[in-house]
Amino acid sequence: MTLSGIVPDALLRRCLRSPGGRAWLDAVPGLLAARLAAWGLTPDLATGSAAHAGMWALVVPVRRVKERLALKLSRPFPEAASEAPALRLWGGRAAVRLVDEDAESSALLLERLDAGRRLQDVPFPEAAQIWGALLRELSIAPDDRPGWDRFERIDAMAERWSDELPERWERLGRPFPRWLLEAALEVAFTRGAVGRRGGRDVLVHTDLHGMNVLAVPEGEPAASDGGPSFRAIDPQASLGEGEFAVAPMLWNRLPELAGADAPAALAERCSLLAREAGLEEEAARGWAVLREVENALWYAERPGHGGGLERSLWVASALCVRLLPGLPAVEDLARLG
Repeated sequence: MTLSGIVPDALLRRCLRSPGGRAWLDAVPGLLAARLAAWGLTPDLATGSAAHAGMWALVVPVRRVKERLALKLSRPFPEAASEAPALRLWGGRAAVRLVDEDAESSALLLERLDAGRRLQDVPFPEAAQIWGALLRELSIAPDDRPGWDRFERIDAMAERWSDELPERWERLGRPFPRWLLEAALEVAFTRGAVGRRGGRDVLVHTDLHGMNVLAVPEGEPAASDGGPSFRAIDPQASLGEGEFAVAPMLWNRLPELAGADAPAALAERCSLLAREAGLEEEAARGWAVLREVENALWYAERPGHGGGLERSLWVASALCVRLLPGLPAVEDLARLG
């Protein structure tokens, strides 16, 4: 099978921007052919249709006899290393079911979900309910199964950020006011390994936004135990406080806040998501501030990412109830995806 016509344009453009991306794209036809043969799969793409794509992955609908599955080929990157271990631990409960894995090629064989029905498209109050139910199911505590050592600890991440963020902020010419940096550092201290006292560690899908939640196909049963009819995909998993998971559901739906008191609406969404998932509202808000300040510095370090910088600063400062002046209106912020 060739790549002609099946690679979505967005993935193609991202890959062609770097030698590493081009090299991976060149290798994909061979990887795809090898996995189809090894797992006895037949492509299930309509003529002229493109496959699905994540940020750095190609997802091809396939069949094995009558079983409808999805073959995911990912460009190797550090965050992807936690995907298969997390999916194994979740075992198909609230997350896409892992059927098989080839670690050498970063290929996963998955149950097929409905890519045309995403949580992103569900109106927000209902979406928050679905999201909260999913997060409760995904928030499993460490047990004696193998794989738990594959996940980075969130409190250790916060400790690292408490050391790194001031240096990055100074090196980049102080790209936002000091008070916002200090607000993030306070969260890093209180939620980090040194400042944190007690708390429950769970497996956390750290990229659980609406585009990473897909519906079970119509006509197919949901979980036999009556579980939700949506499943999480593409986990970047870590171990720590579940409140860390709230932020992506805030920054991925910003255009919906247009026409309202957008900062207040964002804060209310943060609280609602936390309540639906049984989380601490203030901890969820704090983690979102810290994550967006770190994101802002990441964008500032990369030329051409001014839109991402503005979006992250808008979210972080809005959640601090001190929106930075000079930022675009919420409807004018750069879109994700």
